[in-house]
Amino acid sequence: MRQELKSLPKTLADDVARNLVMVARLLDGEPEEAYQYSRVALRLASRVAAVREAAGFASYMTQRYSEALTEFRAARRMTGRADLWPVMADCERGLGRPERALAMAGEPEVKQLDKAGQVEMRLVAAGARTDMEQFDAAVVTLQSPELASSAVHPWTARLRYAYAEALIAAGRGDEAREWFAKAAEADTDGSTNASERLAEIDGVEFVDALDPELDEDDAADQAEAPKKRGADIADDRVIFEDEEEVEEFYDEDDLEIDEDFDGVVPERSGDANKSDADKSDANKS
Repeated sequence: MRQELKSLPKTLADDVARNLVMVARLLDGEPEEAYQYSRVALRLASRVAAVREAAGFASYMTQRYSEALTEFRAARRMTGRADLWPVMADCERGLGRPERALAMAGEPEVKQLDKAGQVEMRLVAAGARTDMEQFDAAVVTLQSPELASSAVHPWTARLRYAYAEALIAAGRGDEAREWFAKAAEADTDGSTNASERLAEIDGVEFVDALDPELDEDDAADQAEAPKKRGADIADDRVIFEDEEEVEEFYDEDDLEIDEDFDGVVPERSGDANKSDADKSDANKS
């Protein structure tokens, strides 16, 4: 990029560079702002390939697929490189033209891609198959030496995740679980939600320990309350460390505790509707 900007007057090159830096910084977290900076850079230096490419990615990330495709095509004409081919094909998908994306997957440009680019092209082609409801074909498209390899690359988690999704779409949910697990294992940077999908399949539900609607005092009380644990959940019992905890839990100072108190008492259920005598009987039982 620096080499390309050297063709511009220094002041102009500095202005363009500042805008491109902001595009790079904001693209993932604030894509709309990145898009605005890209348009400034584009007005300043539309004949610079790096500017057209940056503008293309900013448009792509904000789902302006027609603009993105225009910019990527311009960048490719300027550089002659093929590395933008997969994202150009994905723009065709975004424009509702999966058949064009699929056709691009068979063009000679794909052979010019490095391994990462070829995997990206395979992902796009499988997505196009899914768009066309050719679910079994999407599964076959993703089957490759890269998928079968035990080596982990930056694209491994996404490839395995896409394969798991394709299996689900094809009605092969049992096989999908295995591939979500493999994707989660390879996903060290959180590029997918494979762990969540795996938990969903296994029926695991994650809940907050405290009610988020409680105020601070109530939340503190809830956090300090005796916790159920292990098998005690099954028979509605609560474990206490000593008699003092029992009295604090029931908010009564005159509880009668058996001398052989073993720390286990029945948990109250609906005590707000019980009389004091009922509570006392329950505690003695």
